[in-house]
Amino acid sequence: MAKHTTSENNDSSEHSHHGPSGHHGHHGHHIRPRRGNFIIAGLTSGHGVFHWFLQSFLVLLPEIEAAFGLSKVGVGLISTTRETVSGIITLPGGVLADIFRRHWGLLLALCMGVFGIGWLLVGQAPVFPVLLIGVSVVATAASMWHLPALASLSHHYSHRRGTALSFHGVGGNIGDAVSPVVTGFLLGYLAWKDILSIYAVVPMGLAFLVFWAFKDIGRNIENENTKNDTGQLSQTRAILRNPLIWMITVIGGIRGMAFIALVTFLPSYLSNDLELSDLMRGVYFGLLVAVGIFFTPVMGYLSDRFGRREVLVPGMIFLAIVVMLMSIFEDTAIILILICLLGTFFYSDQPILTAAALDIVGEGVATTTLGSLSFARFVLSASSPIIAGFLYDNYSMDHVFYYVAALMISAALLLVFVPLKSPSLNGGHNHH
Repeated sequence: MAKHTTSENNDSSEHSHHGPSGHHGHHGHHIRPRRGNFIIAGLTSGHGVFHWFLQSFLVLLPEIEAAFGLSKVGVGLISTTRETVSGIITLPGGVLADIFRRHWGLLLALCMGVFGIGWLLVGQAPVFPVLLIGVSVVATAASMWHLPALASLSHHYSHRRGTALSFHGVGGNIGDAVSPVVTGFLLGYLAWKDILSIYAVVPMGLAFLVFWAFKDIGRNIENENTKNDTGQLSQTRAILRNPLIWMITVIGGIRGMAFIALVTFLPSYLSNDLELSDLMRGVYFGLLVAVGIFFTPVMGYLSDRFGRREVLVPGMIFLAIVVMLMSIFEDTAIILILICLLGTFFYSDQPILTAAALDIVGEGVATTTLGSLSFARFVLSASSPIIAGFLYDNYSMDHVFYYVAALMISAALLLVFVPLKSPSLNGGHNHH
């Protein structure tokens, strides 16, 4: 769910020593190609593990709803808990990750291990409040993973940031695409609690591998950026005072509201309204992301080439139209086509918004930026599953579709007024 965006005004980005076009813009070339590929592959795979679980959980939601006798608002409360905790964690998490960037490898390993423990809690939850505690642990680990992962990619690949971040997004998308089908299949043989408990063993084991692979990932960055903590904090304050950053953040928040509302209740809609089997529910959900796997790097490339806004605005309007069509048609074949069309941009916009933010801020505060953006985005999106649950409980899923489409249109309209420069002017392809 990825996660995660910001900006300093355009003038400052061109003169910043740590900005994409500044003196450190060439550091991406210092990494040996083989090592660079290893970093992308490793972080992308780790991202895939996180999303495997998160997406499996969404497929299991109708089972959890039945097991605990939840209303749609109760189902929404699960997603709201996750969003709220994620938001609370990311703001201080971003600042701490910047200050302790020498220990990014250890942080990534801890995130992976704690993630597994959280899922074990969810899988073994005897009552609903314990399940919410498990979801909170999971959200903490998943949010913290994204901060050093995205910041290190942004640093090492400053010359093609949109592409690198989109590849990281693809790792998440692969987990998203495969896991619903596998989980839907397993539901034919195992209870939802057993599936989650078995899954939980994987990240706990992977934590050691992650530490070995990435123990040095932040050290060279520490050496290159000689800023002291006071300088760090003053840059952080400058970021938080920048109106452009907050505009991007609000747009990310509105987009997050639409995203979380749709993914929370789409499984229930497929299961309850369209009466699909567990396996077919997994297949439909998996196809949503499988299409996203292909289109996310394509859209990332196009945003590097033509500009972030030029790709985001038409993409968001297109999503709104597709979601509105889903409220009109109930034929399962047409819904399948619309879900595939939804996938073309549904997962692409967040990495591009993140890249837009990082185009503007300095590398030294990349994780702080991501943390600030994520915090505000999660705060905005936290209420959305409960709102959508209320609409679903009291009206119908069609009203959830209207709600999501309205949010997408609002995000697109706001984005029209954000003065983003094209990546080529912003330093995306400049190395002087």
